[in-house]
Amino acid sequence: MKKIIAAIIIALSFSLAGKAQETNGYKDALGIRLGSSVPVIQNGVTYKHFMNKNAIEGILSFGDGVGLCGLYEIHKPLSTQNLQWLIGFGGYVGFNNSTTNVGGAGIIGLDYKFDKVPLNLTLDWKPELNLVSKIGFEASGIGFSARFTFK
Repeated sequence: MKKIIAAIIIALSFSLAGKAQETNGYKDALGIRLGSSVPVIQNGVTYKHFMNKNAIEGILSFGDGVGLCGLYEIHKPLSTQNLQWLIGFGGYVGFNNSTTNVGGAGIIGLDYKFDKVPLNLTLDWKPELNLVSKIGFEASGIGFSARFTFK
């Protein structure tokens, strides 16, 4: 009996996870991010992967130096089909000349997936709190991402 209940719970979990991914319109996306020039994480390559309704995003930045940012994002649908708002947090490390910067990042924005085209667009605000090298808060992290989506 316990095995049957466990099998039903597992089947329902996969069913709900599949439906959650369908509401996002995509599971994985790879593209470019264009960001403001002041933060450590600026322009670069972005990859997003959904786990149910939430996603993880990695940004490899090529601004004044090289940086890597990892974000955990919670996505919530809006009334417009394929449009979601997102909020999240994460951290980054950046290397600029002989300086290493390490800190935390937040993110809030809008995420849209086109219906018939494998394209996702995101407009976001990603403030950074630098903790290593020089403590400071950078609020000018506005970015735009365009990604090719995969089911």
